Amino acid sequence: MQALDLRQLSRPLAPAVAVDPVLRDAALATWRGRMINEHSSAPVFEGLARQLAAADAGAAWVAEVQSMAAEERHHGVLCGAVVEALGGAAVAQVAEPSALPEHLDVDRLEAVTRNLLSVCCLSETVAVALIGAERLEMPEGPLRALLSTILADEVGHARLGWRWLTAIQPQLDAERRARLGAYLAVAFDHLVTHELALLVPGGPVAPELGLCDGGAARTLFMATVTDVIVPRLEDLGLPARAAWDARHAAA
Repeated sequence: MQALDLRQLSRPLAPAVAVDPVLRDAALATWRGRMINEHSSAPVFEGLARQLAAADAGAAWVAEVQSMAAEERHHGVLCGAVVEALGGAAVAQVAEPSALPEHLDVDRLEAVTRNLLSVCCLSETVAVALIGAERLEMPEGPLRALLSTILADEVGHARLGWRWLTAIQPQLDAERRARLGAYLAVAFDHLVTHELALLVPGGPVAPELGLCDGGAARTLFMATVTDVIVPRLEDLGLPARAAWDARHAAA
């Protein structure tokens, strides 16, 4: 474990937030969790940038993904600002960052494509749906403006994965598509396990504080996967529907 301390960066950005004392602890836990998750995403994008460079993707792709790491760190600061506004401290103990899978069983292009699928096409696309729904329910004010900034960046992160898949279509032969499909089954299983652990029904609901209905969020998550992600991957020639159906076996 290591210390994360964003107080110096977050405090000047703290928005004006009125909170019912009954909801304060739940709101603090939610925004501190987001602070940790957003800040912890930065090493993921740094790893993607290194893998893109190793795959000879080109300087433009590498630079764009490196900039996304900086955006994720800024998101952590913004979420920490809400923690500070709620009367907490933008500090936490966090796990050491994990290295991205190297996927040494395939070449570097296919390896980074697997990780872009998991990070951008799956996780970031889900994040766009969930944050977008939360923003629509949140009343106008400084917290909604802050969430809008995060959402705009997350849209770019999701789109990067879809753009990459489109760009490398000529290099995806039948064998590569089949292997990516097999990997997707594993990625889908991981995605479901991760998201359902975060989207817990039964907690307090207060859209003005970013406290969402966990049950409704679960429904939106599943619909995003089955109605958006899977069909789009199928359109790009990947056997995503079969992978989704096989996700339990992949575990």
